[in-house]
Amino acid sequence: MAAAAPGTCSGPLGAPASRQAKATKRKCRVFSEAPPAKRGNGMPFLSSKKTGVKETPRTFTGRSQKHFSPKNHLLNSADRRQEEKASIKTSSLFKNNPAIPELHRPVVKQAREQVFTPEAFHELGLHPHLISTINTVLKVSSMTSVQKQSIPVLLEGRDALVRSQTGSGKTLAYCIPMVQSLQATKSKIQRSDGPYALVLVPTRELALQSFDTIQKLLKPFTWIVPGVLMGGEKRKSEKARLRKGINILISTPGRLVDHIKSTKNIHFSRIQWLVLDEADRILDLGFEKDLTVILNAVNAEGQKRQNVLLSATLTESVTRLADISLHNPVSISVVDRSHDQSIPKGRAAQDPGPPQTGSRLDSFAIPESLEQHVTLVPSKLRLVCLAAFILQKCKFEKDQKVIVFFSSCELVEFHYNLFLQTLQSLTGAPASGPVPSASVGLKFLRLHGNMEQEERTAVFQEFSYSKTGVLLCTDVAARGLDLPQVTWIIQYTAPASPAEYIHRIGRTARIGCRGSSLLILAPSEAEYVNSLASHKINVSEIKMEDILSVLTQDDCFKARRRESQKSHAVGPQEIRERATVLQTLFEDYVHSTERTASAAKQALQSFIGAYAAYPRELKHIFHVRSLHLGHVAKSFGLRDAPRNLGIPARRRKAALKRPDLRRKPQSKQRLTELLCSEYSSGLEASGAEGWRQRAQEASGRGPASPHLGKTAAAPARATKAHRSRRKDSKASWKVS
Repeated sequence: MAAAAPGTCSGPLGAPASRQAKATKRKCRVFSEAPPAKRGNGMPFLSSKKTGVKETPRTFTGRSQKHFSPKNHLLNSADRRQEEKASIKTSSLFKNNPAIPELHRPVVKQAREQVFTPEAFHELGLHPHLISTINTVLKVSSMTSVQKQSIPVLLEGRDALVRSQTGSGKTLAYCIPMVQSLQATKSKIQRSDGPYALVLVPTRELALQSFDTIQKLLKPFTWIVPGVLMGGEKRKSEKARLRKGINILISTPGRLVDHIKSTKNIHFSRIQWLVLDEADRILDLGFEKDLTVILNAVNAEGQKRQNVLLSATLTESVTRLADISLHNPVSISVVDRSHDQSIPKGRAAQDPGPPQTGSRLDSFAIPESLEQHVTLVPSKLRLVCLAAFILQKCKFEKDQKVIVFFSSCELVEFHYNLFLQTLQSLTGAPASGPVPSASVGLKFLRLHGNMEQEERTAVFQEFSYSKTGVLLCTDVAARGLDLPQVTWIIQYTAPASPAEYIHRIGRTARIGCRGSSLLILAPSEAEYVNSLASHKINVSEIKMEDILSVLTQDDCFKARRRESQKSHAVGPQEIRERATVLQTLFEDYVHSTERTASAAKQALQSFIGAYAAYPRELKHIFHVRSLHLGHVAKSFGLRDAPRNLGIPARRRKAALKRPDLRRKPQSKQRLTELLCSEYSSGLEASGAEGWRQRAQEASGRGPASPHLGKTAAAPARATKAHRSRRKDSKASWKVS
């Protein structure tokens, strides 16, 4: 056999010389040339001609490992990578990313509320023991703006619709007049009398929090008994408490309807107070029918009562509910200080009638001490960017308490297990260099609706009393919860509405404390900032480079070099290398067992499903066709885009039972997988039609899908209209 030409790779044994030369030349060109130019006019972040970043091996061994040690992995990964073959390299973390556009943020005047007022509670004529409890037990002396306006109105016996920013003290605004009126009842309340007050809340955690607040206020008045009903608890024990008697009943709508239908000894004949806290959230969760059942039951038995609706945002559905349940209500809305000169003092609290729809519904009040930020991050870098930000706040800064919001329970579980096995293990031991005194081990907690109630309660209480920690959660923690000393809110997935955005960031900067929020968006989602600006929400930009630069403070993520390679100064190149080391750590954990890889795929599918469920008015920003499936898979620690994400479960089961129906020749199948894998990973952006044609010829399955490896397919539960639009778009699809 003729010797191979210098500078070329040797071909397979027995191949003809000419064909061998072409094959080897093409193979070397694929894995040695620089990647093609990125699609778009801009340049990728931290781009350079010579990156110097070592490529990461992309093999899945399929072997189960009982323990994954990130420390040993970081020490040995560089040596392992040098021993791997060059033919299994894939694209770098910083190649083929879309350009990050310039963020043009329109300047709008944001509505802000003054939280505290100089007035004290003793000026309201309350019971002396109640004032003492507020000052000593709750450690509150002066009233907030919403309390100043609401408490006098409610003490007069008027119905009220209260709107105020999150964290402004709305719970005490109705609890204090409720306790004051009940303890002043002429005939002393007996436990056997049943409920005198009914408080409805949307979530279990808010029910526990409201119960705790009312229980503290009732310390001087031991004859008034509070109680809570919520899902996840034993019905038998709840029925026993109802049989003994509960005077102030806090409940979620679903569980209360359950007791109305099945518990005989529950009655509402003495109801004097009906409170709907977070009324908009109650309606958003689909409790309209339950509210109808509850209102009918209360109206059938109860006498004249006082009704209160409270929310941080007012929607049309809330105004309709107010029209049904409130009688001649007072609309209480804490106005912006900029409007105080044009509105007489106290006027906002004394205007009867329902709130006005229109411009007032288009803006939201933000605490003065809350700083809002946004960062644009390509899909491949989302995971390392989130991890770097958590490390920056919780490892290198003091007394940081962070909440991260995700769109689904699967996303929470995946990131919780991932960070628990990687970041938390790494921070247990100090780095080789000097470590700041604030460096402590990370503590991760999770909270979502699929957890058992006992675990949810334990997590809620643990995070409430902790001084530091990271809570990964869904929107179950977005409404009404008062989690003390939360310093940062991270929205890893964008909320579906500006109102949800307001409630998420409202977990920080509560009752005058300072706080910050960060919204992570993809470059294709930059227009969401304009959507927030249309509701008078201002955000400032944080550059992705500034977030990733924190990795240079910890030598755990320092790439190991050979003795011949010189270490360069900290800069863009060093940031790229350390981010790649961190991404490799995540990927090796995800691919360490079949269970972790399956969990990553399930989380990816859940993310795509949530992405396809954005409302119609946001489809031009969040559309499933704008997702690059290979890049998004990287943010879940997957080295390649998984297949069959959009196939319904029944079809997948049928394919598994009859594999012979879809059997292909082994060589052609392998070639197709390689071509699809390389393109979906972003290795080759140009010449996509050629790759697709070769995949079509190899598979022999007719025309190849134009979305192969580029755009994520819609989930199986997509609507017929969405599937028809997807079919229509195939004919006009072109490689950009």
